[in-house]
Amino acid sequence: MNRRNVLRAAATALAFGIGSRRGSSALAQTPIALTDIAGRTITLPHAARRILLAQGRQLPALALAHSAPVSLLVGLGGEFQRQDPETYALYRERFPELDAIARIGDGTAANFPVELAIAAGPDVIIASRSFIGSLDAAGSSVLIRQMAAAGIAVVIADFHTRPLQDTLPSLRVLGELLGEAQAAQAFGQFYSTRLERIRSRLAQAAPRIPTVFMHAHAGGMPCCFTPGRGTFNDYIAAAGGHNIGSDMVPGVSGQLSLEQVLASDAEFYVATGGTHLASRGGLVLGTGVGERQARASFATLLKQPGISGLSAVAGGRAFGLWQSFTDTPLHIVAIEALARWFHPELFADLDPDRSLSEINSRFLPVPLRGVYWTSST
Repeated sequence: MNRRNVLRAAATALAFGIGSRRGSSALAQTPIALTDIAGRTITLPHAARRILLAQGRQLPALALAHSAPVSLLVGLGGEFQRQDPETYALYRERFPELDAIARIGDGTAANFPVELAIAAGPDVIIASRSFIGSLDAAGSSVLIRQMAAAGIAVVIADFHTRPLQDTLPSLRVLGELLGEAQAAQAFGQFYSTRLERIRSRLAQAAPRIPTVFMHAHAGGMPCCFTPGRGTFNDYIAAAGGHNIGSDMVPGVSGQLSLEQVLASDAEFYVATGGTHLASRGGLVLGTGVGERQARASFATLLKQPGISGLSAVAGGRAFGLWQSFTDTPLHIVAIEALARWFHPELFADLDPDRSLSEINSRFLPVPLRGVYWTSST
């Protein structure tokens, strides 16, 4: 291992708080104290074994830290099954008991049933930054205080709002919370090695940064919904592109007119889609999707008025990504795909298909099966 890799491994270990640790079985019986990504200190008498996932779509992230994540659940938000039924079905196939887990809310704070959550009797509730919302000066909120009064801890872990900043700390939090620090660290090392390879190569080569228009939920809603800052914008920047939406959309996401998109005429067009768009004539990607269906739906999208006139489409620089890469550390393969598209010579050796295969074989108890990106060529 060369000096750069030694330093990288040490940095990742430090980020995860890994030093001389006992095994996970010992940790399961040992009081734990951790600091979540909001800087809040949480203490529990033992590793969490009764978890409520406020947003069910974080289940695949939990699976990176524990090989039987469903065995830990006493409740989860119902939006995972509704928004991504195919991936949910994979988890149900592997863990049939998933259907019996209580559905508590719909993944939004506005509709979170506090009394039902308390009645489920969790050790801890895991929630994202967006779910918890703003914290007061004491690092608390109405929901956090309600849960504390019932003896329930709330831990904030997030892979969506600021993915490149929060992913490694959130993995550390999950690993410590479950007494599975080594499992979380293993994926964290995989993630950080691949991200650092892209960052260091871009820094050394200093290529020209192309403009990118990302068309979110493409074809399934009026044109053109796009990311502003955060989430997909961070992926684009990490891959060596410039998201034009970050110049025009003040928040995390928003609407651009077709006229704005045509006037900007970005060098790359990247659409996002999922199975939720199949009935609406949009881009279909994700779990259970085959290559033929993915490419056919993308071809139809690229023929839409306005989109067909973009120079990126005419020049073969049009690509598609699975929308649900948000909310999961698996977005590292999306960043690899984007880097290869934007800078094909610089990143000719990147193979996101191989990376996803390695994730499936090494880290996920429920491997992903489907087509998660596509291109016009």
